[in-house]
Amino acid sequence: MTDDTQTPAVRLEGITKRFGDVVANDDVDLSVGKGSIHALVGENGSGKTTLMSVLYGLYDQNAGTISIDGESRTFDRPRDAMDAGVGMIHQHFQLVEPMTVLQNIILGHEPTDNGLVNESAARENIEEICSRYDFEVDQHLDTPIRDLDLGVRQRVEIVKSLYRGAEILIFDEPTAVLTPQEVDRLLEVMEALTATGSSLIFITHKLDEALAVADQITVLRDGEAVGTVNADDTSEQELARMMVDQEILSDRRPRETESGEPVLEATKLRVRGNRGLEQVRGIDLTVRESEILGIAGVQGNGQSELIGALAGGRSVESGTVQFHNRDITETNRRQRIESGIAYIPEDRQTEGLVQDYDLVHNALLGNQTIEPYTSHGFLDWRAIRDHAEEIVQDYDVQPQNPTIKASSLSGGNQQKFIVGREIEHDPDVVIASHPTRGVDIGSIESIHERLVSLRDDGLAIVVVSSKLDEIQKLSDRIAVMYEGEFIDTVDPNNVTEEELGLLMAGHDPDEDGKPIEQSQQSEAEI
Repeated sequence: MTDDTQTPAVRLEGITKRFGDVVANDDVDLSVGKGSIHALVGENGSGKTTLMSVLYGLYDQNAGTISIDGESRTFDRPRDAMDAGVGMIHQHFQLVEPMTVLQNIILGHEPTDNGLVNESAARENIEEICSRYDFEVDQHLDTPIRDLDLGVRQRVEIVKSLYRGAEILIFDEPTAVLTPQEVDRLLEVMEALTATGSSLIFITHKLDEALAVADQITVLRDGEAVGTVNADDTSEQELARMMVDQEILSDRRPRETESGEPVLEATKLRVRGNRGLEQVRGIDLTVRESEILGIAGVQGNGQSELIGALAGGRSVESGTVQFHNRDITETNRRQRIESGIAYIPEDRQTEGLVQDYDLVHNALLGNQTIEPYTSHGFLDWRAIRDHAEEIVQDYDVQPQNPTIKASSLSGGNQQKFIVGREIEHDPDVVIASHPTRGVDIGSIESIHERLVSLRDDGLAIVVVSSKLDEIQKLSDRIAVMYEGEFIDTVDPNNVTEEELGLLMAGHDPDEDGKPIEQSQQSEAEI
């Protein structure tokens, strides 16, 4: 715990930030002790990332002051903040996809020798950081970012910030794309950083993580600081009440319907990944009416490729995909939308939205050929705008203005907009990949309720998530994916998170954690 008599590493006083008529931060005070972890929690749109963007020099505040180690500072750009020892690991990756991991990490901070970039020195520095904090990024230093899954990309962002030597680190939802094991390791890394004197600000929606690692927690609501509490003196329930001013329910809702006829089926499906390697290896899958099939697995075991093949965004090497007993293996994404297959993608920024489009145009995506948004070959912009306004209102997208660009929304509000758009297509199947990634606790409950209600109305739903509590809460069956195959199917009512975790790692919980033989992996009947 930090010494309260010390000069704070960061002090924000009276920070106010407006975007036109929208007040994102309203007279916010924040004090972060040296060598401490300070968590910042709140609903999407509550002003967390905006406040930290002011600290990092991305935004100029309209009022208020910033002090670093007791010295008043003004940051006109992120480089000013970095020069003052402030680093920020962004929720949405700030990486150049065609460039390698090494090039991304050293970009703008290249070590030189006689005017030439000394990659050997940079490589040695990065490898030392990876070894110290048990990251495996050094295994991918010569790999282009575009060839890495989201979990590795996140770790690259963390190593990049550590490489640049910041003493004050802002982590903006750093665990959003990490597996449970990686999250545990990251929290250990954060504690190790503070042990060496670093000061951390940890933006998160996951209250259990905040309580596990933070010294103090500040709650924002509607742009204002509701209060700051010691982590040892509060609870998830109290934090949730401060965040949303309502009681949060987390119990699994009993089924109200029985599953019906098969809707979406895959047979002996094989799919290759971006680098040509086989990522899905002969999978059979059936999803029925009034059923949620959960797919659990450590990221990178073929889930993304499987979901892409089911949704029509990735070609199939061999095998078939059937929808209502009709072969749709060769149909594209647009044709599957028209037939009634909705898709909530894994990466909202690159797959779900066009960042430079406003929400009206983004509401049109996937609806270009569907009535009432088009008639006789012409788009009905009034109907499209009404559709966007309904999504914004019904799914509590903040700010509630359909004419703003998607890039202006926080990550969680982008996610809510995508969920609303896909569900309102009136589909027969919803394929949801990490549907609540980066979404606040109140909105998580709302999205879960909508998915369960759709199931009870007869829809077939596939949910992929690295959150074991989410998979257990939503699913009627859980298929565990490992190295491109389903190794088991379990009842969510009769499996523990520990047992799921062992299966996800390729171990059999019924055999004292022994590795599952390859020959067993095709026996799971999905």
